[in-house]
Amino acid sequence: MADPNGKASPETQRHFLWRKPRTRWLLGIPIGGFLLLLIGLGLSSGFAAAVHYTGTLEFCTSCHEMRDNMYGEYQHSPHYKNVAGVRAVCSDCHVPHEFFPKMRAKFLATLNEIPKWAMGTVNTREKFTAVRLEMAEHVWKQMKATNSRECRNCHSIEAMDLEAQDSGAAKKHNKERMLARGETCIDCHKGIGHGLPPGYE
Repeated sequence: MADPNGKASPETQRHFLWRKPRTRWLLGIPIGGFLLLLIGLGLSSGFAAAVHYTGTLEFCTSCHEMRDNMYGEYQHSPHYKNVAGVRAVCSDCHVPHEFFPKMRAKFLATLNEIPKWAMGTVNTREKFTAVRLEMAEHVWKQMKATNSRECRNCHSIEAMDLEAQDSGAAKKHNKERMLARGETCIDCHKGIGHGLPPGYE
């Protein structure tokens, strides 16, 4: 039924919503929506899996440049083996945990590292050693700029038992002193994961 103005009554409108479509192509709307939902879920799950995998130790050490030059040093560091049994892998120190900074870091790493890998910039021990100090200084500069953000994902001044530390460490970990001096973790802990590069003073 229609009202005097030619509009369908509310009862007719509700009936229209549940009526079988007169043309078959209209059935494709809900089916297509469901398929798009499945495709979206598949793509987002694949993206999340790829982001996770590219942050694993196995992925980071899959190229010989890292495996041959840095992995051995890392295995002798407290980030690999310690009394607490807590292991920090490459991405814990070199990739932010927050989503957008993480995506930015991965994008910039792709732009920077893949061309260098393809050109063989550090494919020998000699080439790697020649630019190691430069690479380390670049990482230290980034860490200083972010107030050692990646260090703070695991370490917190507030959670430290300063009384259990020796007097020198406890003094350096005093929050007010660090703020007054503009210091952050990397100022004192360079080389904690890999050892200091040749030529560092």
